[in-house]
Amino acid sequence: MSALSHKDGGVEIVTFGCRLNAYESEAMKGRATEAGLTDAVIVNTCAVTNEAVRQARQTIRKLKRERPDAPIIVTGCAAQTEPGTFAAMPEVARVIGNGEKLKAESYALDDLERVRVNDIMELRETGAHLIDGFGDRARVFVQVQNGCDHRCTFCIIPYGRGNSRSVGLGEVIAQIRRVVENGAAEVVLTGVDITSWGADLPGTPKLGDLVAKILKLVPELKRLRISSLDAVEADPALLRALAEEERLMPHLHVSLQAGADMILKRMKRRHLRDDAIRFCAEARRLRPDVAFGADLIAGFPTETDAMFADSLRLVDDCGLAYLHVFPFSPRKGTPAARMPQLDGGLIKARAAELRAKGDAALAAHLHSHVGRSADVLIEKPGFGRLADFAPVAFAGIGQAGDILSMHLDASDGRVLNATSLSRNAA
Repeated sequence: MSALSHKDGGVEIVTFGCRLNAYESEAMKGRATEAGLTDAVIVNTCAVTNEAVRQARQTIRKLKRERPDAPIIVTGCAAQTEPGTFAAMPEVARVIGNGEKLKAESYALDDLERVRVNDIMELRETGAHLIDGFGDRARVFVQVQNGCDHRCTFCIIPYGRGNSRSVGLGEVIAQIRRVVENGAAEVVLTGVDITSWGADLPGTPKLGDLVAKILKLVPELKRLRISSLDAVEADPALLRALAEEERLMPHLHVSLQAGADMILKRMKRRHLRDDAIRFCAEARRLRPDVAFGADLIAGFPTETDAMFADSLRLVDDCGLAYLHVFPFSPRKGTPAARMPQLDGGLIKARAAELRAKGDAALAAHLHSHVGRSADVLIEKPGFGRLADFAPVAFAGIGQAGDILSMHLDASDGRVLNATSLSRNAA
């Protein structure tokens, strides 16, 4: 897991983990400035694995050696779930919970309160109104939801993020209008469990209703993308939008986690293997050019060779192109941590095998594009992505945010190589 570091004036922010963390780090800059914080370091942590926590602690010690006079403030999911771990570090000046990190007063270091971590389950707001989005001209992430109501046995995130909270439709539309007016070509809807969006709002609208409203009320938006979803919660309106709306990108990242029914049950997931296969087949029927990504865990407790083989086969059975593979890591406080664990070497070997399967699937997916022409959203000079998120390299033409038609000449298995047809697709 890599960290992103950004220095704004005298405050350096180091971010671990997901896009939502990066999104919130943007807001934290403003809150720290309001509090008058200078010459300090804020570390926004991730709690998804033990390795993420270890890397955060290692980074904190390194930062203190490099900047011995700068106070270090630790926040994020690991600070929320393990405040004592970071409070015990002599390098840390303050520990701030997820419910407090978007408040300016949390960054005022003129009091003696070293730990500000409250009960995240009491939180009722998302804080999305604090910023207009995170990204650049090419792609901007807009938070529509935070928290999770589900309790998968391996996951600590609900205890770091709290229960599911949705951003209201009006606020989402207003945010997207603002980022589009500022030049954003693509908006990505993001959250912890975005398919639960709307469950806590009047009338309990669904994610598909939100997508339809965005596309209708912000006609100048060129591309809309969904960051990830839980297939079992994909509503009919969302599938209808996938089939009918060209501006909704044909790329779905699905939280699958495993391919064996017994493991899915022990994970306390809400779908079985056939549900995942059926969802991908239906989505592909509705939108033949759709590409799928997925999260998969290797080495979950009690996983046998046969069960792992089911996960390997799921890559082909669902037609997955982009894999995020996680070697199982027991998180203290979760039911899975109390289950019979597999050998660490076996977990590592299975993760490597699953990643190799993913590499082969990506190579095949990219090869299927070779010889075609397609629109490419330029993210930076010489690099962009297709609508289905396939990476494309080309001669440095255009600017970030441009959408150009390109001929896809070749692939090295990791990225497509293209030449421009000199036509602006937008």
